[in-house]
Amino acid sequence: MALPEGHNTAEFLQDVFKKSANKEVARFFGDLGENWELSLADGRSQLRTACTHQENDTVGMTNLRHALLYDILGYSKNGLVLFYGSKESQEPPVIGHPKIVFYFSQDAQAVPNEESKADAEYSVRLMALENTSSNLRTKLLEIANEIKIEFVDAKKGIILTKGNLCVSYKDAKNGFPNGSKILANTETDAIDIYKRMCKVVDVAYDEKSITVHNPKKSSTIGLSSGTQVIMGKTRTKKAYRRVVNVRFRYAYALIPGEPNPLFLVDTTYRYNPLVKI
Repeated sequence: MALPEGHNTAEFLQDVFKKSANKEVARFFGDLGENWELSLADGRSQLRTACTHQENDTVGMTNLRHALLYDILGYSKNGLVLFYGSKESQEPPVIGHPKIVFYFSQDAQAVPNEESKADAEYSVRLMALENTSSNLRTKLLEIANEIKIEFVDAKKGIILTKGNLCVSYKDAKNGFPNGSKILANTETDAIDIYKRMCKVVDVAYDEKSITVHNPKKSSTIGLSSGTQVIMGKTRTKKAYRRVVNVRFRYAYALIPGEPNPLFLVDTTYRYNPLVKI
């Protein structure tokens, strides 16, 4: 079918781009709610306003807004990792049993310029389910709803304070086979996360499975851990178990035989999870 008479190809392309791009802007800034009136009330509202494509934008403005979201704010880089080495060793170690992964990271505004963002990842195997279970998706939906209850409060992830205390939990028959480890500031903080994880996957928490390792070396205090020269270049020394708050961001399922992770809950609005917050 021929294009209508007077069709403006450039105008049409820009209009389609604007509508499609603004859907991604809405997802990225979903924490600001449904009100899409432009606002400069706070830092994040200012960023949303700067990223939102408007009807009278020039091509240059369109490119700048796109670059701000995708390149400067990192929307295009989210979830990407550097991979090297043999892929043959990357298969899930437990054949058949899906794994639920909980990801935490530091709030961006709390990260000093000289540091990278602190994060943490904890996981549990679903020992009662196989990757071929007919009810797998139904159970994952139930788990996703439970994660929303246990790990999200007022549309924001709960906070864990990391530290130098290593608290491990070993319960192989219930999905913690090698002693899951949480670096926390207190034993109570770590146990709270383990209890939430157990509740999410519907297994009993057992306090006898807890082991606490209390190192004599203190956490790195202050904004810097010092520098060292490596092959003629000055590098920042790695901080030792710094005391820092990390917030729950999302949870996903790794299913043996399925090439892509299945996101269950996402507070960053960058993925398409089973359950919306």
